[in-house]
Amino acid sequence: MPVRRDVRRSLTAAALDLFLAQGFDETTVDQIAEAAGVARRTFFRHFRVKEDAIFPDHDAMLREIVAHLEAASPLVPPLTTVTEAALMVVDTYAEDPETSVKRYELTRRVSSLREHEIAATSRYQRAFAAFLNERDGAEEPRRLRHEVIAAAIVTTHNHVLRGWLRGGGTGDVRTRTAEALSGVLAGLEPWLDDHDRPADNQDEVLIVVTRRRTPLWKIAQEIESAR
Repeated sequence: MPVRRDVRRSLTAAALDLFLAQGFDETTVDQIAEAAGVARRTFFRHFRVKEDAIFPDHDAMLREIVAHLEAASPLVPPLTTVTEAALMVVDTYAEDPETSVKRYELTRRVSSLREHEIAATSRYQRAFAAFLNERDGAEEPRRLRHEVIAAAIVTTHNHVLRGWLRGGGTGDVRTRTAEALSGVLAGLEPWLDDHDRPADNQDEVLIVVTRRRTPLWKIAQEIESAR
């Protein structure tokens, strides 16, 4: 398995270097395979098309994210679980900053690759929302709340990550992302709480303590004054 992973990494590194040097459309699979020191058929054992060589980790990462969400303890708050999942994605970029920066530079140049990346990250958002729906109920307005949370987490993750990539992949991106997510979710908390809080005029209980022989008119007067 390590050998297979090393071959994939070599193909990805070769593809990124060639795409940046001579252009995405101008680079062939044969050139990528040659630069990586493998046969053409080896390339297609790992990737279907050239685009897959740029984003080799999203499918595996999504499976890990879904497994993490499904295995989450019911004792852990759902927002904590989703935040942990988002940080798992950040960790994959932080493991190899040089490759991550090259990939970002390439997606900025090639619109089709940028769209591919956006589509990939949207799958994380759907996974987050689905998890929250299952844990917290999928009826309205909870469903809307979960969609907003998932979108906010992915947007925050992407914003911090892109800033880190534009800066050359230096610094602790995990801590930056964790702090940003904490701030965003704290900002949303009042709105999120309002969706679970009953309206002011619903489900109110009023307790009036009186003596046993207090006239009914007096009790009614006390109730009215307490409203």
